[in-house]
Amino acid sequence: MTTFAILSAIAGGAIIGLTAALLLLTHNRVAGISGIAAGILPPWTAESGWRACFLAGLILSGPLYRLAGGTITMEINGSVPLMAIAGLLVGYGSRLGGGCTSGHGICGIARLSMRSVVATLVFMLVAGIVVFGVRHGL
Repeated sequence: MTTFAILSAIAGGAIIGLTAALLLLTHNRVAGISGIAAGILPPWTAESGWRACFLAGLILSGPLYRLAGGTITMEINGSVPLMAIAGLLVGYGSRLGGGCTSGHGICGIARLSMRSVVATLVFMLVAGIVVFGVRHGL
């Protein structure tokens, strides 16, 4: 790990924390991406606008970072059908768990929610088992 990686990780974490805190303070909402995304599906409500803006910020942050001179490297080794199945499983798991890792892991734990602590531990445990299984078992 280089100094630059450490500094960018700290900056990224601070920005995520600040954004989550601002959303909680200004809208009394938790910055859980699955819940925010579900809120822009029809029927639209008065809250659909800020939800769409929040998601647009997530999508546009990568291209804006590139325009500012940053580099992004990404390697995807899975096939399109495998990625589609994985995406559906993540969506189902988020719904089953009452939220996603951002909602539970960042916002819920910060609010000292025991439900979020347990959910995050389960998310991480299952992720570790899946990675181990894919890399060593399959």
